[in-house]
Amino acid sequence: MKRKAPFFALMLIVLITYASVQNPWTNQYISKLKDEATTVTATMKDHDELRAQIKQFSETNTIPPINARLDPVWKAIPGYNGLSVDQEASLNRMKKNKQFNEALIVYKQTKPEVSLEDLPASPIYKGNPEKPMVTFLVNVAWGNEYLTEILETMKKHKIHSTFFLDGSWVKKNQDLSKIIHEEGHEIGNHAYSHPDMKRLTNPRIKEEIQKTNEIIESTVHVAPQWFAPPSGSFRDDVVQIAHTLNMKTILWSVDTVDWRNPDPNQMSKRVLSKVHPGAMILMHPTKSSASALEQMIIGIQAKGYTIGTVTQLMSEKRIVKSKKKPEPSN
Repeated sequence: MKRKAPFFALMLIVLITYASVQNPWTNQYISKLKDEATTVTATMKDHDELRAQIKQFSETNTIPPINARLDPVWKAIPGYNGLSVDQEASLNRMKKNKQFNEALIVYKQTKPEVSLEDLPASPIYKGNPEKPMVTFLVNVAWGNEYLTEILETMKKHKIHSTFFLDGSWVKKNQDLSKIIHEEGHEIGNHAYSHPDMKRLTNPRIKEEIQKTNEIIESTVHVAPQWFAPPSGSFRDDVVQIAHTLNMKTILWSVDTVDWRNPDPNQMSKRVLSKVHPGAMILMHPTKSSASALEQMIIGIQAKGYTIGTVTQLMSEKRIVKSKKKPEPSN
């Protein structure tokens, strides 16, 4: 009996194999497996081709980041993020149609090795020259009668800027100070009594900045991180003292000279002829600036520049406007 076992096992295998071959359901199942395998192989081939195309595109469309640096003329210049292709995210967006589509490319930003915070204390006159953004620096120590018009114009055009407030002005105009803040504008420090900072002793420099910070914090509950010396007058001690108070010193690269009450149209044309990527435009709440502001905003935006706060301008975040290069996912 033991010798017959292999024979019966062999016969059983033959019968099962015969039944499988003759069974149409088995044939269909095997055929389905073959089709699925073929589909998977084709899909993998499509993905490999897409991956190769995306990689090739990435190699010619990567922008390296720009380090922050000290310029001999413009002093501290903030860095600017680079841009690279997120190859896996791009592949996932293109899998459905199985073909390369530049409009579906996903970009990610790459940070520079050196940031503004890594530089020694130094004044800042403008943003990174590769960043298509500008800001208005509105120094406020007087001019209440024109502030409302300026705020209304900015609100109309949905822009925000940085208002540098004189400490004694804030003390006398707390409601106006709160309105500026509530409108979404950034608040900076413009010293307390509009002094010539360059001529003050170091203790007085610190007092002017600290006293203004205190009144601003108690009024609008924000701690200013930017300091604009009145009339742009400073010496290295001013910059160093502001730095010890965790503040950076802000100057400008374009001046409206609005305190001379120029013709608004002429002033606007002159500003627009000088505006550049990263520009910081100095202005005050004067009649000329209030009248020319809308024209300046429209002209600046027509040049392709975004208008933002000092903090936004100093940020390394890259502005991506091209339709072929959508905003980064991160």
